[in-house]
Amino acid sequence: MKLTVFGATGGIGQEIVKQALAAGHRVTAVVRDPARFTVTGRDLEVFTAQVTDAEALRPAVAGRDAVLSGLGARTRKDAGIAATLTRPVLRAMEAEGTRRLLVVSAGPLAPVPRRQPLVDRLTLSVINTVLKDVYADLRVMEDELARSATDWTSVRPPKLLNRPVTGTYRTVIGGNPPSGRTIARADVAHAMLKMIDDPATVGQGVGVAY
Repeated sequence: MKLTVFGATGGIGQEIVKQALAAGHRVTAVVRDPARFTVTGRDLEVFTAQVTDAEALRPAVAGRDAVLSGLGARTRKDAGIAATLTRPVLRAMEAEGTRRLLVVSAGPLAPVPRRQPLVDRLTLSVINTVLKDVYADLRVMEDELARSATDWTSVRPPKLLNRPVTGTYRTVIGGNPPSGRTIARADVAHAMLKMIDDPATVGQGVGVAY
């Protein structure tokens, strides 16, 4: 497949690029600063652009089978950028007729599982309070997805870890895995690549966790 990856210098974005190349896909990595991007590969194209410019992004998404995005806030100070940066990607995709889009969101946006233990419910309540601005931004982003002409999927992980891919995570469409507290960035990337061809995930938020 021909894939485009936004947020390619981030932890999840780099994993998507590496795993996609290893699987034999042709990958376009969109970066603002090529000096920060160290991944190489025969089937890799590095596309330099400001993600805020929808017109400039059109060549990066034209003719692609899917677009995958790891764009989002890395700290509380970055709250607001997920919606701001995803909006031009949507406009570029709509202009080019590119349909499939998978983005990283966050587990707390999904309903709390019925079987969730009390300690997890209390922890989630604290996290929602501390990161309320970040999650508000992600909700705006998901609203933008729902209004778009794309076949979108919002992938919602809990706490992210820097560990190798395992492939042993759980997924829940429209919710979160019960007691799913962590997942490696590499496994989030793995899940996103697997979901590209899964019609059940289109127009859905999908929880991923161990």
